[in-house]
This record gives sequence, C-alpha cells and structure tokens, in this order.
Amino acid sequence: MLRTRVLGPSERRPAPPVLKASLDLAARLPRLILEARRVSASVHGIHGRRRAGPGETFWQYRPLVTGEAASRIDWRRSARDGHLFVREREWEASHAIWLWIDRSASMGFSSSLAMASKVDRALVAGFALAETLVEGGERVGHLGLTRALASRRIVETLAQAIMIDRKGEAADLPPDAPLPRLADAIIITDGLSPAQSLGKRIATMASSGARGHILLIADPIEETFPFSGQAELFDLEDGLTLRVGDAGAWGEEYHRRLEAHRETIREACRKAGWTLTLHRTDRPASEGVLRIASLIAASRGGRGR
Repeated sequence: MLRTRVLGPSERRPAPPVLKASLDLAARLPRLILEARRVSASVHGIHGRRRAGPGETFWQYRPLVTGEAASRIDWRRSARDGHLFVREREWEASHAIWLWIDRSASMGFSSSLAMASKVDRALVAGFALAETLVEGGERVGHLGLTRALASRRIVETLAQAIMIDRKGEAADLPPDAPLPRLADAIIITDGLSPAQSLGKRIATMASSGARGHILLIADPIEETFPFSGQAELFDLEDGLTLRVGDAGAWGEEYHRRLEAHRETIREACRKAGWTLTLHRTDRPASEGVLRIASLIAASRGGRGR
C-alpha cells in the first residue's frame, strides 16, 4: 500500500521558478479575462464577414426563393411551420488569424508609471482581440498552442492553453515557420529580443504572402529612461547586471540605440507589408486593441471580401 503524509511548513520545498510563474499566471487569469471582455465590449465599428456559402457550420434557415431547386429544401424544418425553408451554412474561407503573445522574462516588467505589467497588458490585448475578431466572424488561434477557432469560448480556450504552456515562458520570438497565404498574424511583444532575429522571423512568417501586425508593448520608463546618479542595470532574460556611474549620462545613447533597434523592426515590417503599432502600458488597453482590429478590418476589405 502507498502511504502518504502532508508535509509540515518546515518540510515544504519552494516551487520551481517555472512552476511558480505558472501558478502566478493562473491566479491572475480570471481578472485578465474580465478586463479583456470589458476592452472588447468598448471596441465598436468592427464588422465581420459572416455570409452564406460553402462550409460545415450551420448559419440560418431562410424562406425558399422562387426558382430554387427543390433539393435545397429542409423538409423537416419546413414541416413545422407549413412554409418552405432552406438550410444555409456559413461561408468559411481557408484563412485564419494567428496570435502570438510574448511571455518571456522581460515582459514581466512593470514600473510605478505603468497601469499593468507588459505581459498582463499583452494577454488582455490578445484576449480582447480574439473575442472581438471571433464576434466579427473570424477564426482565431494561438501559434503553437491551439488551432484556429470561431468559438464563443475563444478567450477561455486561449487562457487554458497558455496556462499549461511552460515552454512559452522562455520563448521571446514567434515560431520560425511560414504562415498560410491567406492568414493574418498578430504578434504581441515588447520587441526586446535582437531586432535582426525578430526581423528574420517576420520575413519567414510573411514569405507565403501572409499579412501581419506587430503590437509593440512598452513600459513608460523604457521610453523615457528617467534615471540619474548611480544605477545598476539588470537583464531579466539573462540575469546579467551592469553597474553604471551616472545613469543620466547614458540617456542620450540609450534613446539613440532604442530608436535604431525599433527602426530595424519597422524596416522588417515594411519589407513584409506588415504594420507596427507602439502601445505604452500607461495608456488604456483599448487603444492598442482598436488600432489592430481596425487594421485587420481594413486589410479584409482590401482582399475583396
């Protein structure tokens, strides 16, 4: 017989860092989902593409139009009301919208000027976009975690997949694989991985003709660098530290390098025909969500749907 006992407080081992991060995320997810739904409800004017056509999903019944073939009549439905009805399916195209949400260590940063950490803002924006787009008739999935779905429970599906995904906490770049030709990508990241590496991933994902949108999440302190005097810089990704003399003297060089880094990403987006949107965490999440949703709606119109 297998015997077990409950460990006393002095015997309990601390959770491994990866497990602790997963538990912390699980505790925050209900609040983030509620916030995402509030943001999604505030986004107006994004119209979907639902219409009849070839597909497997039932859409609606409609009255038979004179001249239509009798084979299209749904006799069971028609018998209930004494009128002739046709069963229509919803049109489904061979494309989808693929999210990728950066959850690497640098995304956990939050300054006193921010409304939320970068990762929490990224999750809220991703969930809100997923719900908004599905309500508009799109199919949404997370790269490497879920298939593209048009489910009303898309937010819960994404949240559950992210919660149990341990590998995603170490990945600071999206998967290195082309997207389907008619797909769209939404990459939500702080963009602090090497700019050339991110640019190569963008080029690979867009190589089949897929469109994409980068939502770059930034903390206000990362934008302004309001430091002076003695300082110690800490790299959340590698755990490296650097002591600097006068942090204020670094400001000009910091801004120059940050702009050069961002310009490399912008150029990669321009070459791929993708868009780049900067969103600061001291601003409402709805601003970034509305911007990306509007860009996707505009691109859908450009494809002649």
